[in-house]
Amino acid sequence: MSFYRSSTSRTFAAGLFIMLVLLLAGTAMPRWLNFLITMAAANGLVSLGIVLLMRSGVVSFGQGLVFAVGGYAAALAFGQWGITDAVLLALGGGVIAALVALPFAWLIARYRGIFFAMLSLALSMVLYGLLMKSQAMGGSDGFNMGRPTLFGLRPADSWSAYANFAVTIVLTAIVGMAARVYFDSTHGLVALAARDNEIRVEYLGSSVQGLIATNFVIAAFVGGLGGALAVMALGHVEPEFSYWTRSGDFVFVAILAGHHSVLAALIASTVLEVVRSFSSAYFPNTWQLVLGVFLLAVIRFLPRGIGSLWEARRQRGEQA
Repeated sequence: MSFYRSSTSRTFAAGLFIMLVLLLAGTAMPRWLNFLITMAAANGLVSLGIVLLMRSGVVSFGQGLVFAVGGYAAALAFGQWGITDAVLLALGGGVIAALVALPFAWLIARYRGIFFAMLSLALSMVLYGLLMKSQAMGGSDGFNMGRPTLFGLRPADSWSAYANFAVTIVLTAIVGMAARVYFDSTHGLVALAARDNEIRVEYLGSSVQGLIATNFVIAAFVGGLGGALAVMALGHVEPEFSYWTRSGDFVFVAILAGHHSVLAALIASTVLEVVRSFSSAYFPNTWQLVLGVFLLAVIRFLPRGIGSLWEARRQRGEQA
């Protein structure tokens, strides 16, 4: 128990330190870099949900579903219900996404491997088709979202990008610290055991199906939160949020990060945004090739993801 408390203390200390450094650095960053990191953090939250599922031995190819649900929920709440606070919009997007995923959680948790991946992808593509045909949701063009407020205050134009950046960083840090604590908890460690041997976990009295269903709903909340934050930064939402290529980006980040580390998912998302931005600028016709070569290099030299670089050291230090 004392070990768990010390690990939790280190997690909160590291998370708060990184959050404060980014918040201070953001005041001196150019707007384009603020926006890039904001999108990287928002997308990284969605990929963190996949990492959570990967620890249970399954991979979701349909995180675009909850990403879009969170984004549309935030935009509709802003435009139709008059809710303008950024924190409420972000949390509301996460809650709505979790509620949408809840009816499917127990069903999809019965499947493994490619069946789990394709079923989750099918759900995402069903939503894509519905959004494309729904004129109430803006059809194929989607619709715009105004600038949110922060605790009743509307930031000036010169500080609006930083306000989105700050909200995203704070919420991402809180979710990241909570995820690290969850990974180190009994429930999180049982998920790793289920990844290796489900039958043994069942014999020990734990329900693997219930575990995966729970993780699926948590991943939906985190994905919806990321979708809401992304829409607030972009100011626009569209059906492409739930398209299979968007889900593929999230899987790309999860594979790049590995299932060991929370920080790795956020770093991998930032790497993807940087590589995509500069590759599309300097190699506009072949930037997908650059991303593919980059991923192949990581798989070849870091098959367990970039998180394995420091996670092995962390485990050795805890055992020492």
